[in-house]
Amino acid sequence: MSDFFHSSLYQLLSAGYGETTARDIARGFSMPRCVTMRVNTLKSDVEYIKGRLDEVGIGYIGVPWYGDALVMPKAREDDIRALDIYADGKIYLQNLSSMIPPLLLEAGEGDCVLDMTAAPGGKCAQIAALTANKAQLTACEKDKIRTERLKYNIARQGVRAYVMNADATKLSDMFSFDKILLDAPCSGSGTVRISDRGVSGAFSDKLLRNSVRLQKALLTKALTLLKRGGRLVYSTCSVLADENCGVLSAVLPRFDAEAVPVPKDRFEGVPLLPTEIDGAITVCPDGLYEGFFAAVIVKR
Repeated sequence: MSDFFHSSLYQLLSAGYGETTARDIARGFSMPRCVTMRVNTLKSDVEYIKGRLDEVGIGYIGVPWYGDALVMPKAREDDIRALDIYADGKIYLQNLSSMIPPLLLEAGEGDCVLDMTAAPGGKCAQIAALTANKAQLTACEKDKIRTERLKYNIARQGVRAYVMNADATKLSDMFSFDKILLDAPCSGSGTVRISDRGVSGAFSDKLLRNSVRLQKALLTKALTLLKRGGRLVYSTCSVLADENCGVLSAVLPRFDAEAVPVPKDRFEGVPLLPTEIDGAITVCPDGLYEGFFAAVIVKR
């Protein structure tokens, strides 16, 4: 772990959060992370899934802020993938942090919804489940191979969505959406793993610069496509302000839009980092959560 304290990422964390909080983040990167899942309510329900886990002897605990989420403290992902409920699409392996943006989106039945960078499909499927498959859901993905994976994942979960293999920054301005989820490609600074063998990850300063450039372009397009009165959730799996509040501060003034507060008690027990923009949340990595950022934006 000592190598990490000499990395460029740690220097950025220390400069942004201070030495004490940066060390807390580093501790989170070094913790083994529990397996977590989301119950797919399009095909099953929580009580049935709990029953199946009881039958095979896999222990679980609930999540106070989301009834469809379960934590398996002693299981491995391979244990879950071997179950019929996984093969049948009744559950989806998903980190708890990544379940936050679809909840913040608050999509409803009949809403016209865009999942802007949708692969591999976990959040898209969660939106479909939260709306009982009754939203007009469009999923966009630039990469052809990732688009095929997206199609496979959402089909297995019984999701009804129109999938576009397209560069989201080049979508026609003729499109218009009530709700948009922009889970933007990022440096992955919140998902770094530290072991005795060193840092697992591919973070670099160049990746950070390229990510910020793309994030600004995507957010600009998202706000262009969002209807007046519409709701947009911007999220990343990064804990760096450059990719989060920095992107919002650069783009939002060009539109009649603002970040709105997330209720402080909405995500009970989630470890949070200080965040520059009031209402946005930055999740601190630990044994349950990946580092993550999410903000709700409303267009007036």
